Amino acid sequence: MAAPNSTTFSHLSFVLVGIPGLEPWHLWISIPFALMYTVAVLGNCGLLLLIATQRRLHKPMFIFLSMLAVADLILSTSTVPNTLAIFWFGPKTITFSSCLTQVFFVRFGFATESDILLAMGFDRYVAICDPLRYTTVLTNANIGKIATAIVIKGFCIVICVVFLLKRLPFCASNVIPHSYCEPIGVARLACADITINIWFGFSTIFLTFTVEVVFIAVSYMLILRAVFKLPTKDARLKALSTCGSHVCIILLFYIPAFFTHLTHAFGHNFPQHIHILLANLYVLVAPVLNPVIYGMKTKQLWEQIVFVLSQRGKWF
Repeated sequence: MAAPNSTTFSHLSFVLVGIPGLEPWHLWISIPFALMYTVAVLGNCGLLLLIATQRRLHKPMFIFLSMLAVADLILSTSTVPNTLAIFWFGPKTITFSSCLTQVFFVRFGFATESDILLAMGFDRYVAICDPLRYTTVLTNANIGKIATAIVIKGFCIVICVVFLLKRLPFCASNVIPHSYCEPIGVARLACADITINIWFGFSTIFLTFTVEVVFIAVSYMLILRAVFKLPTKDARLKALSTCGSHVCIILLFYIPAFFTHLTHAFGHNFPQHIHILLANLYVLVAPVLNPVIYGMKTKQLWEQIVFVLSQRGKWF
């Protein structure tokens, strides 16, 4: 039998090594990562349970918040357990199909979270700029359509990323210098031209971000214009306070996302271990802080948390 052609041969598995250059520190790094992941899972699951069980929270803003919690769980759970296993037990072998599956869920969580933030911005716009139509615009049927559109859009983009990876031949090293399968990191191991992978990934992220950031910015310009037309200072502060948590989460998501993807695609001179460490933190920080920010800054949610805890205290 003829030997396989090196230009078409592909590895059946890859080896994830964690954070190259920081191997002696893996065990110590795993401690804050494990704690943060535990907080993220408990916080987002608790948020979902609270919204599902408290009828007062069955409102558009909290439905979108529950969708954000699901996206956070997908993003963190598709990466962090695998990362912790590498930190604790050393380099891990992963099959190519499992690697593609991980790529799918990481990018899907990322794409849907971005779209959900846009939907939440639209929710705040309607609530403040056109409050009389709020219940007629954001009906359960319309929210369902928005959620369906978010899922379909995310799936279509991510399946293209997976297809572009699957077509590549891998005939050299099968060691991925990362703690999880990141599309460009995997593509760089291919023995073929990956220009299309780099530019497709960059263009979809850039265009998506640009469109969504522009829409969010326009919505908040209109919101600010409406707020400053309110007659009293208390009314203005109350209106702005409902947007504060959303603005914090937007900044928390988009700023690290831009930095992470730009450095991975084009930052060849950027220290690899710093980039990978930040990429791991990126999939954890937002899932950890999103429930905390909304829990602390959203009065109605905080009141429900206090109410549920007080009821549990009486029961015990």
